[in-house]
Amino acid sequence: MPRRKHPLVNDHIYHVYNRGINRISTFITENEYSRALQTINYYRFENTPLKLSAFLNLTPEEQSGWAQKLKADNDLLVDIASYCLMFNHFHFILKQRVDGGISKFVGNFQNSYTRFFNTKRDKQGGLFNPRFKAVQIETDEQLVHCVRYVLINPYTSGVVKEIGELLSYPYSSLQESLADKNADSISDTKLTLSLFRNKYEFKKFLLDQVDYQRDLHKIKHITFE
Repeated sequence: MPRRKHPLVNDHIYHVYNRGINRISTFITENEYSRALQTINYYRFENTPLKLSAFLNLTPEEQSGWAQKLKADNDLLVDIASYCLMFNHFHFILKQRVDGGISKFVGNFQNSYTRFFNTKRDKQGGLFNPRFKAVQIETDEQLVHCVRYVLINPYTSGVVKEIGELLSYPYSSLQESLADKNADSISDTKLTLSLFRNKYEFKKFLLDQVDYQRDLHKIKHITFE
């Protein structure tokens, strides 16, 4: 992966995104989406014991033991405020915890998932654009608007047609954000929810389409298009 001109800074939050090369589809089947989520969840940790493919070949008891140890050590490369997988691109809102954490996380995710995708489809070569985009989020206002942009992207892009489908979309952190409790969450929901009085207010903010369109200019430099 090409070296970044400006290193990403610890404890700062970034909107990170990338597409498939030439906009090719990167997540097609339910199995591929599920593997991508497993990859995100695994490689957010810094000291993973094995490659993901080898980890998944362990017994359930061995996997559980390693997973519990990783969570107990809390040795993370990044905190994931939110994420969304679409058919030919992905979005992350990430807070970097260690030097080079975002680059290592995204690199591990892309490389591991690409190996899986290519092996399954008997292909070779890169799947994602060589350099991912990372734009710093500078204020709480930008953060909440960018999180909303990411989480409602399946709806505004037409991938899902109804609000109910958006709320049940399985390949983003939206359900994690609105759930009462979820010990298996990939995202650190408090990074965003702490800026709202409660989850009801957060949900209302997410689904306020009129205000979203009106306020889009506030984050236009940190969105995907």
